[in-house]
Amino acid sequence: MNTRSKKTMASLGASVVTVSLLLTGCASGGSDDGGSAEQVSQDDIDAAMETETTLNFWTWVPDIEDEVAAFEEQYPAIDVQVENVGQGQDHYVKVRAAIAAGQGAPDVIQLEYPYIPSFQLTEDLLDLRPYVGDALDDAFVPWVWNQVTSDEQILAIPQDTGPMGNLYRDDILSDAGLDGSSETWDDFATAAETVKDSTDSYITNLPPNDAGVFIGKLWQAGVKPFQYDGGQEVGVDLDGEQAQEVAAYWQDLIERDLVSVDPNFTDQWYQGLSNGKYAGWITAAWGPVFLQGTAADTAGLWRAAPLPQWEEGASVSANLGGSSNAVLAGSENPIAAAKFAEFLNTDPDTIAQFNTQQSLYPAANELLSSEDFLSVQADFYGGQEVNALFAEVSDTVDADFQWLPFQDYVAASFNETLGSAIADRGDLSAGLTAWENDIKRYAEDQGFTVTE
Repeated sequence: MNTRSKKTMASLGASVVTVSLLLTGCASGGSDDGGSAEQVSQDDIDAAMETETTLNFWTWVPDIEDEVAAFEEQYPAIDVQVENVGQGQDHYVKVRAAIAAGQGAPDVIQLEYPYIPSFQLTEDLLDLRPYVGDALDDAFVPWVWNQVTSDEQILAIPQDTGPMGNLYRDDILSDAGLDGSSETWDDFATAAETVKDSTDSYITNLPPNDAGVFIGKLWQAGVKPFQYDGGQEVGVDLDGEQAQEVAAYWQDLIERDLVSVDPNFTDQWYQGLSNGKYAGWITAAWGPVFLQGTAADTAGLWRAAPLPQWEEGASVSANLGGSSNAVLAGSENPIAAAKFAEFLNTDPDTIAQFNTQQSLYPAANELLSSEDFLSVQADFYGGQEVNALFAEVSDTVDADFQWLPFQDYVAASFNETLGSAIADRGDLSAGLTAWENDIKRYAEDQGFTVTE
């Protein structure tokens, strides 16, 4: 599920503490060799699932009690207590605080993909491989499966994803004499000028307060800004030639006033989606349903398309948002917790319900290949089969993408560096360099060895 929390420097205290503890040899339990433990027997699993057990589940997903009820119906001995302790940093700070206190931590947590490495670093995630075996290796989109696995360990079970595309106002582009979304970024820049001159709309908005959006642009361009293998060495390369080319592209559009730079998920931004200030929204697969609620009066005017490409004829996307369910290593009920996380995200009824009730875009291949799912015609998008389009886009996300074990700091640093340059319509190249330098300084201060 997409999380649009506003990250601040002040909210990073808990993650800084956990990083420092690990690098001084005070990490919590976990596998010492990085591999998977021996598989739990089916007899042990059967016994655990028939034993009276209470599981605590911390999640921000609304109305998830409906999906939880399906699990409890199948396993009546297990009672799952659902609690929402906040979203974004509020959630993670409370999880880490409970772990550090040694009491009150849940069994299962909601966990966004960029934050898996921070819990991997402190060895606070249970390796799920012994509990689920190899059955899930082909159950999810390969690129997202790579996000939750490391050295044969399964650190979480994917729940939803956010492959990126372009939602655009067909009426505004038509008024500008354009036929649909641009196929290349070069064409997109030309179209941006045409749209502004003809309609006074911006072809899109580049938010200065959302690192994930810009990281998605880098991801699609083939940039590998972060490297992390689970140890004390991190790679940071935000200032390379490819990344600077992406920054220069958006710098040009900003300088020519062809894209706006409004903070997203603000009143101003919501109004821009509704009143035609933006002729498009570069977003993820969760965006189409979100937009229907945000700009209901524009029903029928929008269409969906893949991202423009850097090379003509290419088909490459990136991911923005999505989350998983992980079991904390300190859980006293590892078998029941692991099977609960598995059930939620593999049971055909629950994964379909997540899509229809909570509007989550699926990570599971079973639903992504379902004709019922793919053939849905969205009236808001002129009857277009939007699910099918994003299912194809999902297959084009580069699987070789990693995150740093302090991604919360990366996001906060963006706001103070590159994000600030975007907001001020300033020097994006310098902002990109400042972002890299600040992340490297922080990593070294925390005891990491930094490579490029």
